[in-house]
Amino acid sequence: MRDYGKFYIGGAWVAPAEANFAEIINPATEAVSGRIAMGSVADVNAAVAAARGAFAEWSESSRETRLIALKAILAEYIRRSPELGEAIIEEMGAPRGLACGFHTYLGQGHLQTVIEVLETFAFEEPLGATLIRKEAIGVCGLITPWNWPLNQVAVKVFPALAAGCTMVLKPPQLAPYSAQLLAEIIAVGGLPDGVFNMVQGAGSVIGTALSRHPGVDMISFTGSEGVGVQISIDAAPTVKRVCLELGGKSAFIVLDDGDMAKNVADATSTMMGNSGQTCSAGSRLLVPASRLGEALAAARAAADAITVGDPQSGGIAMGPVVSKGQYNIIQDYIQQGITAGATLVAGGLGRPDCIDKGWFVRPTVFAGTNDMTIAREEIFGPVLVIIPYADIDDAVKIANDSQFGLAGYVSGADLDAVRAVGKRLRAGWIGLNGGFDFHAAFGGYKRSGNGREWGAHGFAEYLEVKSLLGYAPG
Repeated sequence: MRDYGKFYIGGAWVAPAEANFAEIINPATEAVSGRIAMGSVADVNAAVAAARGAFAEWSESSRETRLIALKAILAEYIRRSPELGEAIIEEMGAPRGLACGFHTYLGQGHLQTVIEVLETFAFEEPLGATLIRKEAIGVCGLITPWNWPLNQVAVKVFPALAAGCTMVLKPPQLAPYSAQLLAEIIAVGGLPDGVFNMVQGAGSVIGTALSRHPGVDMISFTGSEGVGVQISIDAAPTVKRVCLELGGKSAFIVLDDGDMAKNVADATSTMMGNSGQTCSAGSRLLVPASRLGEALAAARAAADAITVGDPQSGGIAMGPVVSKGQYNIIQDYIQQGITAGATLVAGGLGRPDCIDKGWFVRPTVFAGTNDMTIAREEIFGPVLVIIPYADIDDAVKIANDSQFGLAGYVSGADLDAVRAVGKRLRAGWIGLNGGFDFHAAFGGYKRSGNGREWGAHGFAEYLEVKSLLGYAPG
C-alpha cells in the first residue's frame, strides 16, 4: 500500500497545509492501492513562492550547470526505471511489458533528447547589429494527464529546466505514483532549492490556483479540450502564456496496395495499445472502399487476437482503462455507435469474456461514416472506427473533416505517395509508415491545442525572445 503524504516544495518534502487525502484505486482490481495528500491553494502559494525565489539564480545559471543536473537526474532515472514501471502498472493499469518498456523508455528518451539539445542550443544569436537573446520565461505551472504519465511530465519538466525556468508540477490525481517517484529522482540532481516543486491534488483546485496565480508566468497543460479552455480563461487576467496539448481524433489512411490488409491489422493493433488512451491514437482508420470487406476482416482478426487481462501478467497486450468513470464513458460511446447503425466488427459492450472485475474494455472495431458521433468525438478508449474512401482526394477530405488536428498517419508501399498524402493532412504530427523521432515537434492544429513539445521545439515554450539593438559596433 503506497502512502504519499508530502509535497516537494523548496527543496524539501513538506506536509500539506491541510490534512486531506484521497484513495487511489487500482483499475485492474478495483481495490485501494494507496493514498495521496490533496493540496490546497495554500500549498500552491508556498510552491510558487519557492519557485519565484529560485528563479534569479537558476535562470542565470550556466549551460554546464544545467547539464550536470540533468545528467545526474538521467542516471538516477535509469537506476530507478523498474520502480517507475511498477508504479505505472498500479496507477493506470498498463500491462507490464508496456509499463516497464515504452512508458518508462519515453521519459528517459525525452530526458536524453533535452540533454542533446541543450549541449548546442543557441540562447544568443547575432542578427546584423542586433543580438537576439532567448531567456527563461519565469515560473511555470505544469499540469499533466494520467494516460502517459512519465512522457507528459518529461516533455514539460526537463525542457523547462534546461531553459532556466523554475516550476510547480501538478501531476494527475488518477495516476500520481510515478510522478511522486520522479520527484524523488529529480531531487538527487543537485538543483537549487525551489527550482522544481510538486503539489499533488485535484485539477479543479491546484490547476485553477496555478492558472490564476499572478506569480506564475506560464501554464503548460496536456488534457481535455474543455479543461484547456477553462485554463485559458483563468489565465487571461494575468496575461500569462498558455500552451495547450489537447485532444485528437486522428485519421490513419491506409493506401490501396498489396500491403493494405497487413497495414490495417497493424494500425488496429497499434490503436488499441495503452487501452486506446492516447491523444494521438489513429482512431479513424480510412481504407479503400473497393476493399472494405478485406479491411474489415483484417481488423477483426487483429482485434480478436489482442490479449486482455491482468497487467501484472506477462504476455498481456491490453490492460484496463484508468477508472470506472472512463469505463462508463467508453461503454456509452460503444452504445451510441450501435444505436447509430454502425457495423460492429469486433468487441462491443461489457468486459471481455472471463473477466468480471476491473475496468477492462473489449477491443472494439466499428465500420461507419465520418458524421457519426463515434467518428467525431474523442472516446479515449480501445474503440476504432473504419471509414471507407473512394480515392485519395476523398481520403484527405475525410481525414481533414474534424475539429481536431493533433496527429495523422499514412501507410503504403509507395513512399512518394505516402509522403504526398502526409503533406496534405491538417495536423501537427504525421507518422509515415511508422516513423518516430524524439526531436520532432509534437502538437496540434485547430482544437487540438497550440504550441509544440519535444526536442528543440519544446524549448521555445519556456523562452522569451529579447532583441538587443545596436549590440554590435557599427
